[in-house]
Formats: sequence, structure tokens, C-alpha cells
Amino acid sequence: MSKLKRSILYWILLSPVVVMALFPFVVMFVTALKPSSEMLSPTWWPSEPTWRNFVDMWNETGFGPALLNSLFVSLGTTLLVIVISIPAAYALSRYRFAARGAFRQFLLISQMLSPIVLVIGLFRLLIEAGGFLNYLTSTYLGWTTNFQFIDSLTGLVFVYIGFNLAFAVWMLQSYFSTIPRDLEEAAWIEGASPFKTLVKVFLPLAVPAIVVTAIFTFIFAWNEYPLALSMLRKQDVYTLPIQVVNQVAGRYTVEWNYVMAAAFVATIPIAVMFMWLQRYLMRGLALGAVK
Repeated sequence: MSKLKRSILYWILLSPVVVMALFPFVVMFVTALKPSSEMLSPTWWPSEPTWRNFVDMWNETGFGPALLNSLFVSLGTTLLVIVISIPAAYALSRYRFAARGAFRQFLLISQMLSPIVLVIGLFRLLIEAGGFLNYLTSTYLGWTTNFQFIDSLTGLVFVYIGFNLAFAVWMLQSYFSTIPRDLEEAAWIEGASPFKTLVKVFLPLAVPAIVVTAIFTFIFAWNEYPLALSMLRKQDVYTLPIQVVNQVAGRYTVEWNYVMAAAFVATIPIAVMFMWLQRYLMRGLALGAVK
């Protein structure tokens, strides 16, 4: 069978999966284009596509500030998780120390805890952390500060780091174990320090694994709702999931065209990131399969 025929056959076999994956996005897009008078009509395509729904949604629902808040939280969480987890995963993969196996098991067990189970404890922890920092600065530095991690995007970033760090370390250390030690030892023989070896030799080989971990971390922070709803109570610090849900919850009249427009636009950053980094994603998944 020729390559062209095989490709056509594969696309035919995969077409039901493609339709199922794209169908929700098509429904969101079509609904976002409908005028309010046709929102509950059984027709699929609107008689007059209303592109202004996207503009009105942006202006009336506070979508812009929520988008910036989500970008800040997601990018900040991803960057800090990667920076912290790389040396931790490297040490876990390359060095032997007491209770190493117990620590690995702890990382795995921590992934079984649902965020909603810990939300009350995390809420109290953030309150106490802000008060403790205010006490330290006023007592030892003589400064009057107002550290507050509730209703703060920075506090939410710290919470997300806590939930993603164990996952990132576990993922990266399994990838790092597939990289031959001979490469590092050769760099040491040439006089490179362990830190320089990590930066110049090890990390370029681990780029696919780092990108895969960053993608999963970003998606978690971008889509997470229960923790954000519990930690953020002010309109100006809402993230996208809270802002979109608020267009539905507690309302007598729901503007579904605005809701679908907001949901559709909220998926664009994730889609762009996947298209941009898909080659690293496939390489990273292949590395995990080899191990």
C-alpha cells in the first residue's frame, strides 16, 4: 500500500475521534455568533452572524483583566515550578541519599490528594503566613507592611506551586534517568563544575521533558477553579475560570452568546501553546515510553 493510501486510511479511521474532539469547539463558536433572539432556536448556523458578540463580551464581562490575571498566575506558576523542580529532580535522579525511596513514594502519594480536600487548611495557612510576615517586618525591621495572600494572585501562585511541584519533580526525575551518565562524566573530566555540567550538557538534552512538564503545569494553573474560587474574593483579581462561571451562576438571565464567546477565547492560549510546542511534546512523551 502506498504512503498516500495509508495516510487516507488513517485519516478515515481517526475521523470519528477528530469530530468528537472538535465538536465542543464548533458548538461554542457557533453559539457565540448567534444574536440573543436566536439563542434557543434549534438552528445550527445563525441567520446573521454577530461578530460583535466577542467585542461586547470583552467590554461587559471584565474578560480582559481576568485574562491578564490568568496569564500572570499560569506563567508565574509554570516558571517557578520548573526552576525549583529541575535541581530537585536532578538530585533525585543522580544522587543516592538516605530515605530516597521514601521521598519518591511521598511524591507519588501526594498526587492522590484532591485540592478541594485541603482548601480550608490552605486558606488558614495563607492568612497566617501574611500575618507572620507582617509581624517579622514590624518587629525586626521596623517596617509597617500589609502582606496579604488572600485575594492575592501571588498567594494563588504559591498554592499552585505547592500542588504542582511534586508532580513536576516526579516527571522530570523519570526523564532525567534516561540520559546517560557518560555525558556528564565526560564534562567533569574536561573540568566543568557540576552546575556548569547541568546547565551546558544536561538541560539541553532534557528540553523535551521540561517542556512537557511545563505544559501540564500551565494547563493546571489555567483551568483550576475550586482553589481560585476559595482564595480570590475580589472582582479585580478573578481568573478566567471564575469570570466565565460568574456569567452563568446566580443569574436570572444568562447571555449564552457571551458565555460561549468567553469560553472559546479562553481556549485559544492553550491551543496556540500546543501547536507551538507539539514537537517537544511528542519527543518528551517518546522519552518516557523508552524508559
